[in-house]
Amino acid sequence: MSFELRSLMFGIVILLVIFLIIADISEVEEEIGNRGGVRKRYPQSFTPKSSRDVGTAVGPTPRAESGCGVLSPPRNSSGQLSTEWSFNRTLSNSIRKNILKFLDAERDISILKGALKPGDVVHYVFDRQSTTNVSESLYRLLPAVSPMKGQHHQQCAIVGNSGTLLNSSCGREIDAHDFVIRCNLAPVEEFARDVGQRTSLVTMNPSVVQRAFQDLSSEAWRERFLRRLRGLDGSVLWIPAFMAKGGEERVEWAVRLILQHALNVRTAVPSLRLLHAVRGYWLTNKVLIKRPTTGLLMYTLATRFCEEIHLYGFWPFPRDLQGNPVKYHYYDTLTYEYTSQAGPHAMPLEFRTLRALHSQGALRLQAGACQATT
Repeated sequence: MSFELRSLMFGIVILLVIFLIIADISEVEEEIGNRGGVRKRYPQSFTPKSSRDVGTAVGPTPRAESGCGVLSPPRNSSGQLSTEWSFNRTLSNSIRKNILKFLDAERDISILKGALKPGDVVHYVFDRQSTTNVSESLYRLLPAVSPMKGQHHQQCAIVGNSGTLLNSSCGREIDAHDFVIRCNLAPVEEFARDVGQRTSLVTMNPSVVQRAFQDLSSEAWRERFLRRLRGLDGSVLWIPAFMAKGGEERVEWAVRLILQHALNVRTAVPSLRLLHAVRGYWLTNKVLIKRPTTGLLMYTLATRFCEEIHLYGFWPFPRDLQGNPVKYHYYDTLTYEYTSQAGPHAMPLEFRTLRALHSQGALRLQAGACQATT
């Protein structure tokens, strides 16, 4: 092949790559929204009344900030939630019924003792080529019956970990709910005024042991981890032990400590089909997520045993409604690239979907400070 022909082919390839990049950027910008409305990708059971309703219900449509590609809300918003929100029981029941076609949270929230035995080989959900063995310790902590069996609550709170909770004064409001779900063993005692203290169920990704408790590398970190577990005092500790390879050692540390200290914790290990079932529900309803966040996963499960669901600390933006910087987590300095295509989650898309549900009364999304109570 001549040099000229090779050069021509190389140039064509470069142009094609540039075209695909531009097309991808345009798609991402459209996907994460603009100030005038949102793209209509909502489950068939909760089609928004109008783009205006969705765009003004809770907060800004996610968008790319000029020149830096960082998500930022419009800075001219009042920051207040609509006072006209009311619960749409009919829609909520419809969503619950549709989700039940894909999964049953009472059953899928945990593997039960009869389903596995010590030494069984389990394939990881997100890495089917890799396996692990069910340890004796983990088996001992598997529930004999579902921790959510027969439960039904009027009002449930799902508490995310966004920095918008800081100075929100939402603690008392959160604790007033019948059932409170929290994510990733987030600390509560020192932030009680803003996030409350009550916990009915809390998730714990294995990575939390490393990130928040330094892999229990010293007696001080070990005691800190134990103190957090003791604080659960009968709550459900939801451990995704078989989701991804790499966390098995941390799971084992946690379950051994629970057994060794006879902690009053009810453990749950999600079924191997749960994540794919949840993702299948949202994909079928044209919400194109790669992997559901813990928050979206908990909302999907909660529809099974909660009549009315309120969300706090869900905010996939680095700035609040007034343009002030917002921490990714209210309790640490971890950062997150919300617009990264390499990440496993589609947070802006999830937020937009939840906001659409809020605008129609299927759930309540608290995006700002709560009203102070006396």
